[in-house]
This record gives sequence, structure tokens and C-alpha cells, in this order.
Amino acid sequence: MLSKTIVLWSILTCLFLLPLTAITAQPVIYKNSGNLMQIGSHLELYTDKDNKLSIDSVMHKPFVHSTQDVPNLQITPYTQWARFQINNQSATHLLRLEVEYPIIDDITLYEILPDGKIKSTRLGEFTAYRNRGYDHQNYQFALDIPIGETRLFYLRVKAGEQLQLPVYLGTPETIYEKNNKRELMFGIYVGVILAMACYNLFISISTRDNSYLIYVSYIICVGMTQITLQGYSFRFLYPNSPWLAMHATVLVPILNGLTAVTFIQYFLSTKVNFPLGHKLLNIVLALYILCFIPTFLDKYDYAQILVQIDAFLASVMAFVVAWRISMKGISAARFFLLAWSIFLISIFIFVLRNFNVLPYNNFTYYALQISSGIEVLLLSFALAHKINVFKAEKEESQRMALAASQENERLVREQNIILEAKVKDRTEDLQATNLELNNALHNLKEAQSQLVEKEKMASLGQLTAGIAHEINNPINFVTSNIKPLKLDIADLQELLNRYDGLQTSQDIPKALTEIQQFKREIDIHYIHEEISSLIKGIEDGATRTAEIVKGLRTFSRLDESEVKSIDIHEGLDSTLVLLRNSIPSYVNISKEYGSLPKIECYAGKINQVFMNIFSNALNAIKSKKEHHNEFISIKTELQSQFAVITIKDSGIGMSESVKEKIFDPFFTTKDVGEGTGLGLSIVFSIIEKHKGKIIVNSAPGEGAEFIIYLPLDISNHLS
Repeated sequence: MLSKTIVLWSILTCLFLLPLTAITAQPVIYKNSGNLMQIGSHLELYTDKDNKLSIDSVMHKPFVHSTQDVPNLQITPYTQWARFQINNQSATHLLRLEVEYPIIDDITLYEILPDGKIKSTRLGEFTAYRNRGYDHQNYQFALDIPIGETRLFYLRVKAGEQLQLPVYLGTPETIYEKNNKRELMFGIYVGVILAMACYNLFISISTRDNSYLIYVSYIICVGMTQITLQGYSFRFLYPNSPWLAMHATVLVPILNGLTAVTFIQYFLSTKVNFPLGHKLLNIVLALYILCFIPTFLDKYDYAQILVQIDAFLASVMAFVVAWRISMKGISAARFFLLAWSIFLISIFIFVLRNFNVLPYNNFTYYALQISSGIEVLLLSFALAHKINVFKAEKEESQRMALAASQENERLVREQNIILEAKVKDRTEDLQATNLELNNALHNLKEAQSQLVEKEKMASLGQLTAGIAHEINNPINFVTSNIKPLKLDIADLQELLNRYDGLQTSQDIPKALTEIQQFKREIDIHYIHEEISSLIKGIEDGATRTAEIVKGLRTFSRLDESEVKSIDIHEGLDSTLVLLRNSIPSYVNISKEYGSLPKIECYAGKINQVFMNIFSNALNAIKSKKEHHNEFISIKTELQSQFAVITIKDSGIGMSESVKEKIFDPFFTTKDVGEGTGLGLSIVFSIIEKHKGKIIVNSAPGEGAEFIIYLPLDISNHLS
């Protein structure tokens, strides 16, 4: 019993450890050497999710039998393995295995030889085209299977895009015959694409219509998409660039989508005919551009999925937009709708084939090529129809323009007669009105002159009162010193008289004693000091009076009505001297004079500018309810060919609305009767006359800053 149990366990252990290569599907029996077999349904499949398994390791993995003639492995980042056996019952031992899917990145065929050795052949887009050893875009493997023998094969594939395995088995002749038919069909397709591209390029050059140029780009991208998917681009265009071969299956469809959507927007004028559709198509454009990100990050699987989703969305969106525009009666949209419907059907077929809904066969293989060729032809007809429509519209518009021109000519002739009479009447009215306006202008000029003179008189009155008060102080100082000076002089004269009486005095000692007594009575030392002090006070009063007179003369410049070279600093100082009586004690005047040359100007008018600005600054400071650290600062500097005078105060400031109007005539913020509103208007006109400029910076509660720019040489600016 024990021996039977041991035998049973030995058998089970052997069965368990038996290599899985022995448990495979039925082998492919190849009998007729003139027959081409599609062996996809004989394959067994396994997915290596680690992408690390070797041929020795994968032999022991559980494979799953394929139920499709062309296994569709979807878009996956994993390595796929296929296992199959071939039993050669034909009349030749030289067979050929072809995988008709040229965009696979890496493909390796492993053949298990009778002696247990493994023969491998590696192909794919990862290496240059010349390394294949044969001249065809499909992956072909030469098999040498003796007649009557069976061989086991493993196929390892990896692709970043949609992965399908259309595997054919036959002789080199049958494979060659199949490929010749494929290439003939594709050659016809490429010929149609090139013919339409050249045709529309010629029309684009002739008509200078951008929609044709965009359509040519779209046609080329459509053709390039098919050329890339069929492997011809790697074979003929960039055989030495594996990177481009691996990325082109994403890059070319992206460009195809971008040109297609742009062409739709131009051809259907979606921005005008359907604005919402135009915005939706812009979103599709943005989605296509986003596909570049995973592409250049080498995320082929994600990029392929995004591109196919975008292609589906773009196809549906284009159909909806064209349908909505065609409902408005636009014939171009109807042509487009017909062409796009055919292409849309092929897109559906292509996408459904890639997602394993439809099988891989000749119909699904050629559907996209045939439909895109038909679409190109129909869209070319649509563009030609568009030219005819534009031509008809142009002729109609020309006819209508001619009719309108003739009607206008008739109306012009009729209106000319009426207009001549009206012009005569209006001319007489205008002459009368012009006379009235001239009289009104003369009156306004007189009124303006009177107002300006009134403002000058008001300023003069204020100035005169200040000058009178300012002169009165030193004059009073002089007059108040005269009387005590006379008394002191009288005492000195009495003292001198007593000294003169010594000559006739009989008792000189007694007389000298009396003189000494008199000197003590009058305090001779105090008299000397008082006389010096009184004379100094009179001298100061006279000097102050002379200074005021000089300041008045400098300010008025009565002898300088023409352009003169003056010192700006003298004008500022003289103005401050005249305003000294109006400056409160709590206002600090600070000066920061720069190095300025003499400038040419109308001196009296410039001093009037300073007077008005200083007066406004003092009024603004006095208007404040409380006074703390009040100031008026004066700064001068030289900038290029301009003397710059900056006068800043700590007054109440101005709002933006007030600041915009301060130079307007008659605008004032003072109470009624307190100002004419012409002060700053005169300032602006004087500076404008000097070809200078004035800038005002102010804000409520932050004071005001007036920046005056005066040219150094006014004669150059006046010329």
C-alpha cells in the first residue's frame, strides 16, 4: 500500500513540475505552400506586467488561448508574449512569418530548437531600419522547419501605441504577393493625396485664400498619418531615427488633428456662423496640444489614449458644428457634412477596431485609407464650389453696386439743384452768424481783459497792503529812535557848552567839579551806548526799507518788459520779501537752491507766477484747523535744457477732481467774493507762453506740489 502511495505521489509531482511548454494549443498545420495563413487564433497570450521576464522564465507561465484571428492587446505599457507551434506539412522547408503591424517598438521571435537551444531574432523601431536585414516595413522572420517536423515559437512584443498582432504564415512568395497588393492600394491612395494637395496648393496661390493653404496642410497630415501607421515613413523618410519612428505615431496624428480643426474653423467660418461651436473647437485644439506633454515625457500609452479620444471628440464635434451651420442654409457646410460623414464613419471603424469591438480584416484595414481619400476629393469639390459661390456673390454684388451707383448718380443730380439753393441760403445765414460771432468774440476779449486786470488789481492791492505794512515797521523804528536821539544830543551839547565856559570861568576847579557832577547826572556812558544803539536802529530801518524797495523793483521789473536773462533765485527771494508780512510765524520757509545759470524769460511775469503760487500755498496752510510743522519748501535744479522749480506746501491739498480744474479760468474753491479764479489760469498761460510746463501733485490732507519747467533759452523754443 505504501509503495502504491509513493508511486502515486511521484506521478502527481511529475505532472506538477512538467514544463508548461508541453501544454500548448494545437499547432498550426501548414500544408499548402501556395496558401497564406492568418494564425492569430492559434496564439496563446501572456502579459508580463513587470517587463522583466526572460524566455526561460516565461516558458513556465500560464498562457491564455486567443479567440481572435488578430489579437488586439489594446494600449498597454506591459510586455506581451505569444506562444504557438508550427507543423510543416508543405513541400518546402523555407517558410516566412510576418507580423503586419509595423509600428511595434520592440519585437523578438524565439524558436525552440530540437536540441533545446533557443534561436532569437530581434526587430523593432528601437533600432535603425537598415539593421533589419530585409527591405520591408512589416516584421518578417525567415523560418527553416524541416518537412514533417513541429517547432515551438515565442513572440515577445512591446509597443507604446495600440498593439495588434496580425500574424501571417506562408512562403516568401505568398507574403510578397500579399504585400504587393497592399502597396498597390496604398500607392493609389498616396497618389490621390498628392494630386489633391498639389491641386489645392495651386488654387491657394491663385486665390490667396488661407483656407486652401490650411487644407493643403491638412491633406498632407492625413497622408502622413496613414504613411506612418503603415510604416512607410520609417522605411523611406527617417530610417536612421528610431526616436522619431517611435514618436511619430503620436506626433503625426496630433498635427493631423490640429490642421483638421483649424481647416474646419476657416472653411465653415465658425467664428461668424456658430460662435459656440468655434469655442468648442478651440477646446479640442487645446486638448490636442496637451497631447504633446505625455509624448515628450515618453508616456506613449497615455499619449495614444489621449490622441484617440481627441480624434473621436473632434470627429463628433466637427459633425455637430457642420450640421448646425448647414441648418442655416449655408451650402458649403452641406458639402462638408457629406465628406465628413464618410470620414467620420471610417474614424468610428478605426477606433472600434483599436478598441477590439470590430475585427482586424481587409475592410477595417482599408476603411480609413479609402474614406480619407474620398473625403479629400469631396472637400476639394466643396472648396471649388465655394469659389463658384464667391464668384456668383461677387458678380451679384457688382451688379447691385452698379445699380446703386446709377441710382446715386441720378439722386446726386437732383440733389445738386436743391443743394445749390440751400447752400446759397446757408451762406447768407453763415455770414450773418459770423458777424455776430465776431462781435461776441470782441466783447469776450474785452471782458477777459477786464477780468485779468481785476485779478492783477486784486493781487496788487494785496501786495500793496503787505508792502505798506512791511515798510511801516522800519519807518516806525526810525521815527521812534529820533526823539531819544535828539535828547541825547542835547545833553551832549550842554556838556560841550560847559566845557567851553571853562575859558571864562574864574574858579576852574569849581567849574570842573560841576561838570563832573553834570556828567554823573546825565550818565554820559549810557548816553554813548544809547546813541550807538539808536543810530544802529535807524541804520537797520533804512536798510530794511532799501531791501523792500529793491525787492519790489526786482519783483515788478518795470524796466524789463522784454525777454531778459535773469537769476531765478533773485525772483524767488524778492517775492518772499514782499510776502514776508503775509507769512505766519508758524510757517517755515526752506530753500534748496541748485546751481542754475541765468535763464531768458519775461521776468515780471515769472515773478507773478511765483507770487500766485506762494499766495495759494499760504491760503491752503491758513485754511487748516490746526497747525503743526507747517512749511513751504522751494527747490531748484537743472534738468537737461530746463530749469526746474519745485514749490511744495503742507496745506490742505486737493482732490483729483479739483486738481483737474485748477487751471480753468474762473474756477476757485474760495468763498464767493474772495477770489476771481484767474490766478492759476494766469500762471498756466504765462508758463505756456514761455514754452514750459507745470505739473501738480496733490492729495487731500497731503499738501500740494507745483513743479515748473522753464527752458533756459526761450528764444530757441519761441522760434
